Amino acid sequence: MPIKLPADLPAYDVLSREGVMVMAEERAARQDIRPLQIGLLNLMPKKAETETQFARVIGATPLQIELTLIRMSEHETRNTSAEHMEAFYHRFQDIKDRRFDGLIITGAPIEHLEFGQVTYIDELHEIFDWTQTHVHHTMGVCWGGMAMLNHFHGIHKDTLPKKAFGCFRHRNLAPASPYLRGFSDDFVVPVSRWTEMRLSDIEAEPELQILMASDEVGVCLVDDPCHRALYMLNHLEYDSTTLKAEYDRDVASGDTIQLPVNYFPGDDPTRRPENRWRSHAHLFYGNWINEIYQTTPFDLGEIGQA
Repeated sequence: MPIKLPADLPAYDVLSREGVMVMAEERAARQDIRPLQIGLLNLMPKKAETETQFARVIGATPLQIELTLIRMSEHETRNTSAEHMEAFYHRFQDIKDRRFDGLIITGAPIEHLEFGQVTYIDELHEIFDWTQTHVHHTMGVCWGGMAMLNHFHGIHKDTLPKKAFGCFRHRNLAPASPYLRGFSDDFVVPVSRWTEMRLSDIEAEPELQILMASDEVGVCLVDDPCHRALYMLNHLEYDSTTLKAEYDRDVASGDTIQLPVNYFPGDDPTRRPENRWRSHAHLFYGNWINEIYQTTPFDLGEIGQA
C-alpha cells in the first residue's frame, strides 16, 4: 500500500517518478483501513531533500502511511523557504496532543556543540519525554539518536580525530532481531559524522542492545526496548549522491576534508558513485514499519497507555 502525502509536496512528484507508491489525501480518505501515523521531526537544514529521503524508504512497504512533517516550535530554518515550512510543517507545540504509531527524529549539523549548547534542546527534551506517552515507537537518526541516548541514558558523545566519512562495512550482530530480518551478515552503510558514542559506554547499559557495528567506525544501530526506540547513528536513508554533495560543498568552501571512503569508483571524485546500500535501506525501514504495524494498537488513543 502507498504512503499518503500532500499532492503538492515536492517529494510526491519525485517519488511518483521513481515508482514509489504514493497516494493523495483525497484518494486515501476513501479507504476503510487505518493508515499508520508516522511523524518526521526534521532537524536538517535542507528540509525537502531530507523529507524525500525518508519518505522514499518508509513508503516502499505494502502499508498505507500518513506522514506528518514536524518542526521545532521556535527555531527558524535559514535553508528552506518560509512558504515550504508554512505549507507542509507543523510546530511541535501544535501537534503534541496527537498520537503517532512511529516517529523519526533526524540528525542535525550541530555535532560540534555540546548537547546543552543547542538552542532548542529544552523543547527537544520535551519531545523525547513526550514520545513515551504519545508515540508507539521512535527512531533517532545520527545526531538525533545520540541526543536520545544522552537524554535517556546519560551517554556522552566523543569527538573523532577525523570525520567518519564514506561507506563502511558493518556487521549484523543480532540476526534474530525483527529490525534486521533478511539482513546479510556483512553490509555497507553510509557514514557522515564527526562524533561517536563509545561501544563500551553503550554495552555498560543493560537496557540497550547493539544490533549493528563496524570495526572501523563503531556502533551503528542500538535497540532500546524500554523506551520503544531505535538509535540509527548512520545514514541508510542517504541518496546515491548525498556524500558527494557533502564532499563538493566542503571542497568549494575551502574546508579540509578527505575523500569519502569506499565511495567514488577508483577514489575518483569525477566518477558517479555506486549505491551499495539501497536494498538494505529499504529492508531496514520496511522491517521497522512492519514491526510497528504488528504491535501498535488499532485505537490511536491507546498508544502510550500501557
